Amino acid sequence: MITLLDTNDPKPRLRHPEKASRPDSPLLPKPGWLRVRAPGSPGYVQTRDIVREHRLHTVCEEAACPNIGECWQKRHATMMIMGSICTRACAFCNVATGRPGPLDAGEPQRVADAVARLALEHVVVTSVDRDDLADGGARHFAETIRAIRASSPMTTIEVLTPDFLRKDGALETVIAAHPDVFNHNLETVPGLYLKIRPGARYFHSLRLLQRAKEIDPQVFTKSGIMVGLGETREDVLQVMDDLRSADVDFLTIGQYLQPTRKHAEIDRYVPPDEFEAYAQTARGKGFLLVSASPLTRSSYHAGDDFARLRAARLARADS
Repeated sequence: MITLLDTNDPKPRLRHPEKASRPDSPLLPKPGWLRVRAPGSPGYVQTRDIVREHRLHTVCEEAACPNIGECWQKRHATMMIMGSICTRACAFCNVATGRPGPLDAGEPQRVADAVARLALEHVVVTSVDRDDLADGGARHFAETIRAIRASSPMTTIEVLTPDFLRKDGALETVIAAHPDVFNHNLETVPGLYLKIRPGARYFHSLRLLQRAKEIDPQVFTKSGIMVGLGETREDVLQVMDDLRSADVDFLTIGQYLQPTRKHAEIDRYVPPDEFEAYAQTARGKGFLLVSASPLTRSSYHAGDDFARLRAARLARADS
């Protein structure tokens, strides 16, 4: 059963009652390594104003990213297209869930205009899940990529897409627009999918990443997971092996943070030395690039990481 909670909430959410933590359960206190400064720098305000001016959504705000202050200070914002209402109800995600409105035909150009105003060398474009659309929003992704290319031809483009479950031809539409990086997050280990990502299928997501590289061998592929949800080290190592079997280039691993008491509880805070151990293991398994730390997120330092990713490919080709 799905119920709608708090109809006066400006971001109403459809929630599965069985996935939520108890309202009276205490939130784990954050350790020192997860503390960040509150946003408010002049660069942050400028980025916020440009986003508002172009009537855009960002995953930085909608997903309550802890890095928003640092990233927006540097004028780095991750654009979230196709609205702010998601058709999925994942237990980890702070994005509102419900019935989305129609697509905004002017949005791709507004994203492109904002990218130009921000003078971005690298941009990440993501979206809510749009299971209500015949193509899952693939054409809207492609139109956004083409609009950015037209206005900012030197900007490299990374897309972080939904899984396009049961949307034949959707992936092909996105890849045909030639993003530089195709990113789709597995989010967690397969044994936790029913609890954490109930609307998705682990092996479908793996196949999506593999198929992207088959369609365009030059596109960089990327995926990420959260830890601290109850997975074991062996679970994480298996995900690494699965991603390498799918020829994924770049792996990100970050700490899960519980957005509200209605979301999945944190099992534990993973200390920085364990993240470094994961990074070393992943590099040994053959990933071109690995980013693993408590504050790592898919688009955190994405521009710098893209330069490193490209350099790593060239170095491997020369070796």
